[in-house]
Amino acid sequence: MIKAVLFDLDGTLLDSAPDLVATLNYLRSSVKLKPLPVDHLRHFVSRGAAGLINAGMPPCDDETRAEWRALFLQHYEQNSYVHSAPFEGVEEVLSELDKRGIPWGIVTNKMEYLCFPILEKTGWKSAATTVVCGDTVGNIKPHPDPVLAACREIGVRPQEALMVGDDLRDMEAGRRAGTSTAFALYGYADGNSHLDIIGNATLLHTPQDVLALLQSPNQNVLGA
Repeated sequence: MIKAVLFDLDGTLLDSAPDLVATLNYLRSSVKLKPLPVDHLRHFVSRGAAGLINAGMPPCDDETRAEWRALFLQHYEQNSYVHSAPFEGVEEVLSELDKRGIPWGIVTNKMEYLCFPILEKTGWKSAATTVVCGDTVGNIKPHPDPVLAACREIGVRPQEALMVGDDLRDMEAGRRAGTSTAFALYGYADGNSHLDIIGNATLLHTPQDVLALLQSPNQNVLGA
């Protein structure tokens, strides 16, 4: 029985692609490159600054890449919640979990200094039972430590928790920790990435499918 739900942040609870891609385009403008559309880079958002830079900037040496990453993070820190917003249905799901007395938490690879200001603006920092960021524990997803830390703080065994995310790292972290896993197809996953995990994780077509999964824990595909 699922007694707690753990969510990834970017691409699962929060549609942060507009602000992250805007920051990448700021970086591109610094080297006189034209901006790229959000949809062109949406699938790279869950891979963080490094993934976006690799996808949207020209090849470079390690020193230049480090400089770009520092500039990216500096700009994003000041512009992280301009056009970002919860995915449609997310607020209703979190409210329903609260009504049912099911604790929920956030497990993200985003660093605390970037994550907490966003969660303050959404109201999720105080609402979540636990928030585990990229520098909260010694390892990041796909290592199971962040998921295990969240389970400990909530007070549930891993097998009583559900890890929800839109990236294979979320699924691997959950599986290695011993939780059930659910893959958010509505997030930033590319068209084929879910094929690698279809046999091991429930596929969520909408955030509301999380609630159906709590009622039907043995289903592999919801809303198909």
